[in-house]
Amino acid sequence: MGAIESRLAAMGFTLPQPRKFPNPNRCGCVRVGNLLFVSGHGPHHPGMQIKEHGKLGQDMTVEEGYKAAQASALAILATVKAAAGDLDRVKRVVRLFGMVNSTPDFPDHPKVIDGASDLFYQLFGPEAGCHARSAVGMAGLPRGQAVEINGEFELRD
Repeated sequence: MGAIESRLAAMGFTLPQPRKFPNPNRCGCVRVGNLLFVSGHGPHHPGMQIKEHGKLGQDMTVEEGYKAAQASALAILATVKAAAGDLDRVKRVVRLFGMVNSTPDFPDHPKVIDGASDLFYQLFGPEAGCHARSAVGMAGLPRGQAVEINGEFELRD
């Protein structure tokens, strides 16, 4: 176990199995040079007691959405680890794009996606973990999941 995974464990988190994609026309991530472009990941983590499905502003609280975003971040990390071989190879979290399944009047998309941003910031530190980000509301997400997050990561040579 590398330093980043040890830090993750000290934070009380584990990684789920990397997501399997049902169609061969897409994959969990694509590497271009030292950049890893990660597909959208939902809050699928069997080891966490969270609410994966629902609509923020209707049947989910900001706190439940925050936890769902944390689970999405962990699913992303599982994909990054599978592609890079070791999370210690992550040089920087470059950008996250967070989508929140929400009612039209829900105002707190950034507070929900902070679940992922806070996790990456704490895990990788203020330089490598600080990233560009968008947090937007959606009328719906696949399988009724509460959040979906994609992003880009820079890897060390």
